Amino acid sequence: MVLNYIWIAFFLIAFVVALVKLVFMGDVEVFPAIMNSTFETAKTGFEISLGLTGVLSLWLGIMKVGERGGVVNVLARGLTPLFSKLFPDIPKGHPVYGNIFMNIAANMLGLDNAATPLGLKAMEGLQEINKKKDTASNPMIMFLVLNTSGLTIIPISVMTYRFQQGAAQPTDVFVPILIATFVATLSGIVVTSLYQRINLFSRTLVLTLGGASLLVAAICWGFSRMDSETMNIVGSTSANVILFTIIVLFILAGIRKRINVYDTFIEGAKEGFETAVRIIPYLVAILVAIGVFRAAGAMDWLIGGIRWLVELTGASGDWVAALPTAIMKPLSGSGARGMMVDAMATYGADSFVGRLSCIFQGSTDTTFYILAVYFGSVGIRKTRHAVACGLLADLAGVIASIGICYLFFS
Repeated sequence: MVLNYIWIAFFLIAFVVALVKLVFMGDVEVFPAIMNSTFETAKTGFEISLGLTGVLSLWLGIMKVGERGGVVNVLARGLTPLFSKLFPDIPKGHPVYGNIFMNIAANMLGLDNAATPLGLKAMEGLQEINKKKDTASNPMIMFLVLNTSGLTIIPISVMTYRFQQGAAQPTDVFVPILIATFVATLSGIVVTSLYQRINLFSRTLVLTLGGASLLVAAICWGFSRMDSETMNIVGSTSANVILFTIIVLFILAGIRKRINVYDTFIEGAKEGFETAVRIIPYLVAILVAIGVFRAAGAMDWLIGGIRWLVELTGASGDWVAALPTAIMKPLSGSGARGMMVDAMATYGADSFVGRLSCIFQGSTDTTFYILAVYFGSVGIRKTRHAVACGLLADLAGVIASIGICYLFFS
């Protein structure tokens, strides 16, 4: 429903702005430009969706091999001590832990479309142990905040889009996204724990979250001592090493379990193909709307107004052009994806704005979409503090993204 209003608003605002430019400014080229943009962006959306087919097939195939090879179960058992502290109301050993982990694992790999069905399955399990069926339980809210904070270790989709847009090093945003999404997730956990009176000073949480924070701080410190060229080389190399190591480990796990690795990969890859086909109309729809909004000049007016307000404070406004991606992300994943692609197409994939848009896209998730779909799937009407916690996590991710982008790419 929210995306419906946004989509309509893009066209109506574009129409009003175009009329103003035609009547009061004599711009006779504005309406032809708008119509040309509809054809160009529709073609771009289709081409991008086709380009994603191979990547989604690859990673869903690899995920299926890891699942059948037992890697997912091993990781789930390893995370049980942490999960039992974050979800104290879930009985120990309950099978919903596995569903929660599968969803978080898909998010960590940046497989947004694969994460949704896994998340719905986890939400059904949480509803089974929920005493008030129309009201969100504490575990449900913590689970949703972990989703909306967008914890992403391997942002596959973002790096694929960067490759399609001609980035010299598509993986150079890997480490910045990792840091920004960690800040968002940590903020979400802290805020939600305060609401739910979870003891953040328990030994398990202090060791886990504190250790992860120290690691991220060490990464920031290490990269801050490098020049930009070295930073790009180290960031890209580490990303590629981690990605390929995961692939090899999943394959070795499949061999150890004596499964048919090839057939299992094909089974998962088919799901990737189906997912890529399903997103074509959504991506085309939002890119056309954004293209119309930009061609009419409405985007330039919006960004110009925000930049003017920022510069009044004496601060740099370089980051403002990437802000539409951050604004759209809590509302719509496909909308934010379209904004990110549009920013890279307009300013360049390797520009500061292009890179910041990618970090925005990878650092948080679609808060309102997740709340609507996940809660709606189990009939939850009373969301309690879910929206507040989710949006605070998003805000932390946006602020962190701006600072980190300046650190890495200024």
